[in-house]
Amino acid sequence: MAALLKLPGGTRDATEIVEALLVAAGAREKTSPELATRWRRIADNIGDALDALPPPRQDNQ
Repeated sequence: MAALLKLPGGTRDATEIVEALLVAAGAREKTSPELATRWRRIADNIGDALDALPPPRQDNQ
């Protein structure tokens, strides 16, 4: 399943979401390892999608 995620802060906001998922997964590792694994997988998928984006253009004016 694909989703379109619009964030006002762009990729910076997406990066913060990835970081938050990884921190949350670390906090839940002992009490809910399945949930921690799922959150890490989601973070990895978002990170892979960010890596696949073309580099930002810089206008030389």
